Amino acid sequence: MNPSLRSQWRDTLRARSETESWRALIAQHGTPLLVLDPYRVVEQCRLLKSHLRGFGLHYAVKTSPHPAVLRAVAASGCGFDVATRAEIELLGALGLPIDRCINTNPVKKLTDIDHAYMAGVRTFVVDNPIEAQKFAGLPADINILVRLAFPNPSAKSDLSVKFGADLADAELVVKHVLATGVRFAGFSFHVGSQGTNPQAYGTALRGTLELVTHINETLGVATEIIDIGGGFPVSYREEMPPIGAIADAIDQALGDRRDEFTLLAEPGRILAADCMTLLTGVVGSAMRDGRNWHYLDDGIYGSYSNVMTEDVHPPILSLREVLDGHRDSEPVVLAGPTCDSADVIACDYPMPTLNVGDVVVSPMMGAYTSVTSSRFNGIPATPIVEV
Repeated sequence: MNPSLRSQWRDTLRARSETESWRALIAQHGTPLLVLDPYRVVEQCRLLKSHLRGFGLHYAVKTSPHPAVLRAVAASGCGFDVATRAEIELLGALGLPIDRCINTNPVKKLTDIDHAYMAGVRTFVVDNPIEAQKFAGLPADINILVRLAFPNPSAKSDLSVKFGADLADAELVVKHVLATGVRFAGFSFHVGSQGTNPQAYGTALRGTLELVTHINETLGVATEIIDIGGGFPVSYREEMPPIGAIADAIDQALGDRRDEFTLLAEPGRILAADCMTLLTGVVGSAMRDGRNWHYLDDGIYGSYSNVMTEDVHPPILSLREVLDGHRDSEPVVLAGPTCDSADVIACDYPMPTLNVGDVVVSPMMGAYTSVTSSRFNGIPATPIVEV
């Protein structure tokens, strides 16, 4: 882990431990425990709005569908990016505005399209002719965005591998949308998650704008909406490009064409990651092949599931290090609680001396953690406490 970033996290977490009363929460609930502060979601919404000028923000519900997170997003004036019937039903059950939703799953069942429309969703995404044809005969007030593929080798998760039409095929998809009788509204793309190159957004936007001009000239069809997707990176153990650098790349690519379009974005991780902190206890220690192993009561089948599913590695500090300033360290292995050899959270990771009963702290645990966990070995989900 970047030593400078670790020092910054140490200072930040010391303040949070006091305001959130971690020791009292541990005494009341035990470990493992996820501590959720929804106000950090509000702060991130404000930050993103200040950089992505004029963009409508639609939070990717899949990132963390916790009710406190969803309410904070709605209270900040943002909409939602939904991909399934269950996500729409959750928003409805919470009384949150379905008319602020866009359905961005490029592949959908016909019954799910009908369900979303009846619930109030009007904007959908497709990326191939077969998906476009599913909208034939449906109400004309449906808006369709054609998703484009822009491969991004710098991204931790390159979504263009699975979704998106190549630029050479996009015109054909638009023609199929027009043939259905619903409304072609524009284009969307997603440059992948946790990318290290801010210019990926600018490159994708310039390619989209060229396609917009081509579609207008060849088909006589105007593009009203451009959706730049999400994937905005956050810093875990290493510094990532700030949102300001990404916003600059977007502004340069849009140039004087900004006012031609309704601009949308689908932020997820950047809004939710910092809202949850994991407190997990050391339940066992052993010396194996000359290395200290420490076994925690949460692991990669639980809150650290992003280590397995995304190859994302959250910061890890000891609570004594945070509160008392212990800075001695040795490389250790941190493992989870399941009876499974794959349940290893970190190898050769620098930690202060740990004993059974000590607490380990991981910030940035609000995105793709509890949602991708499983109940393997019968271990229950880590409780979430809202502060």
